[in-house]
Amino acid sequence: MILTLAFRNLFHDRIRLAVTLVGILFSIVLVAVQLGLYLGSSRMITAMIDRANGELWITTYGAKSFEDGGMLLTQAERHQALATPGVKAVIPLVVRFQEWRKPSGGSTRVVVVGADQEDGGLAPWALVEGTWQDIKAPDAIAVDRSYLDELDISGIGSTAQIGLGRVRVRAMTDGIRSFTRSPYVFTPLSRARKLIGADSTRTTFFLVQLNPNANAETVRTELRNRLGSAEVLTKQEFHDRSLVQWLFRTGAGVALIGGELLGILVGTVIVAQTLYSSTKDHLNEFATLRALGSSSGYIHKVILAQAGLSAVVGYLLGMLISLGVLLLSKSSPLPLVMTPGLAAALFALTVGMCAISAVSAIIKVTKIDPATVFSR
Repeated sequence: MILTLAFRNLFHDRIRLAVTLVGILFSIVLVAVQLGLYLGSSRMITAMIDRANGELWITTYGAKSFEDGGMLLTQAERHQALATPGVKAVIPLVVRFQEWRKPSGGSTRVVVVGADQEDGGLAPWALVEGTWQDIKAPDAIAVDRSYLDELDISGIGSTAQIGLGRVRVRAMTDGIRSFTRSPYVFTPLSRARKLIGADSTRTTFFLVQLNPNANAETVRTELRNRLGSAEVLTKQEFHDRSLVQWLFRTGAGVALIGGELLGILVGTVIVAQTLYSSTKDHLNEFATLRALGSSSGYIHKVILAQAGLSAVVGYLLGMLISLGVLLLSKSSPLPLVMTPGLAAALFALTVGMCAISAVSAIIKVTKIDPATVFSR
């Protein structure tokens, strides 16, 4: 009977039901988009760090993220790191912003990523055209095909200029996007140094691989003692630092979180107003139930059931729209991400939002005097 009463109350006024569902839809879609952008942004920011094969990162002091590595390291730091007990390999990586001069005129900014695949540290992982051997050809680079228009090129064989060096696209990746909107350009280590105008012994990062039985924290402590001029970070620390730099110090993350809170607030207010109005219109019916001996708890369950039905219907419709937006964003510079965990969290959020909204209606019902039914 509880679900029957809740269903009839909910669908008695179709216009009011539509307003309730619109409120939930707005909330779900807005929160899903904001959280999807947050997850998508986080993955883009840390993709290079997560894909790199190494337990520790050596950087200069002041390195803020993978793209902003600060000053360049020297071979002296590498030799000291290699002499540290527990270290298996120290792999140099060159990462720098550089100017890309478009073939038809004008320029844009790219992130040059220099690494040798043979070192086993970092390499383009989503090649759809060309191979690493093609990238090793003279003046060769790899770019992501989602940035072809941005770079003013057509694909394999296109030429351009980075800094003072001429380059030719020999390979392309798919889905390696940059949060900074500056496309990644992959090339061997020696060529990357030439493109950014660095000495042949200079490096942005050293990626440290450890021996199987080595303790990462012990090795890091020893590296810190040996490398007074450099900073040693774990993979997770560098991951977290990059997120903080791009999501919070730039304000992007705060804006996304603010959008989520706005969606929750608006949805809660609309659902609360609708449930309150519906309860107020049915006060006589609730008073009759009280006069017939129904407990307050029974009536409260009816109202909560109304809220639950609204949550389920609104969630299903909202997720359909959200998934449509997700598919449309796949080819955009900042694709949304939806995970099973996020979908479950959104459902819990919807149910919680509707349950909180039902409080105002429950308070109104609690004040009903059963005797009012006899005064009609």
